[in-house]
Amino acid sequence: MIGTHSGTFHCDEALACFMLKCLPEYKDAKIVRSRDPKVLDPLPILVDVGAVYDPAKNRFDHHQRGFSEVFGNGFNTKLSSAGLIYKHFGKKVLSALLPNVGEGETLDKLYMKIYGSFIQEIDGIDNGVLIKDGSQPQNYRISTDLSSRVRYLNPAWNEDSGDIDERFLKAVELTGQDFSQCVQRCAKVWLPARELVAEAIKNRFKIHESGSVVLFDSYCSWQSHLFEIEKEQKLETGSKPPALLYVLYPSGGKWRIQAIAEEEGSFTSRLPLPEPWRGVRGEELSKLTGIPGCVFAHASGFIGGNDTKEGVLAMAEASLKAAAEEPAKKKPKTNSSA
Repeated sequence: MIGTHSGTFHCDEALACFMLKCLPEYKDAKIVRSRDPKVLDPLPILVDVGAVYDPAKNRFDHHQRGFSEVFGNGFNTKLSSAGLIYKHFGKKVLSALLPNVGEGETLDKLYMKIYGSFIQEIDGIDNGVLIKDGSQPQNYRISTDLSSRVRYLNPAWNEDSGDIDERFLKAVELTGQDFSQCVQRCAKVWLPARELVAEAIKNRFKIHESGSVVLFDSYCSWQSHLFEIEKEQKLETGSKPPALLYVLYPSGGKWRIQAIAEEEGSFTSRLPLPEPWRGVRGEELSKLTGIPGCVFAHASGFIGGNDTKEGVLAMAEASLKAAAEEPAKKKPKTNSSA
């Protein structure tokens, strides 16, 4: 049996119960909802109740004074019962939902990704952690609003609360559906994209000698992966080679060149396309650059297009060359007669 508290329920213990029931040892476990120690103490595992956090005894509450457990690995949001269960059982849960993944680096990456993109939101909301505190970096992101949807399953003030345990089971089902969908999407969409981005970054010096141009032969969602891998591999950043500066990829039968942002979420490019190109289109841009097949250069210089892969490669080459020549143009002349 799995024990949790009775009365009004929340997203964290509903999800905690779902995750436990993914495991063979709790698959058929009955969920017991109570606040009576005489009922709860004999149970093999408790979540969100009991005022004790002791993994060795399968006690996973977070309400007690002095509790400050976090997920770690760069995540500093105080854990709810969902985060506690995920921290201690998450890899087993993922293995149960993704039997073909196995163990090792792939499972480790999914474990971290799913905490940051799904579980942390629930931890933060349940513990009243601010999404953002002043000028500090954002603590977590709300991407599902699952906590609100679970809250609405509770009886309203003017409704009969006699069926609240049945409502809780609906909350377990709801959180499980969202969680399972996130797990499957991360495994089937996020992970393959990460592998493509990692390979493209590895091959960047084959694309251009500067190492600043990353090329995809087919489009994938690359932005977040690029910044994560760049950080993991401790690659040089900035606005000049060998920092990663441009991404090239096919789009709608043509090709794009996109300037990489200074950081994830930023609208400022590390090295925008040259200023004279910006806002120019078609044949006029081809004449200006000397590169056939140009389609456009955005007014801000963050993206441009060409009919061919060779064309965007030439645009990247010309942009890097223009940036390298710019300091020399700005360098003041010396007075030779001095």
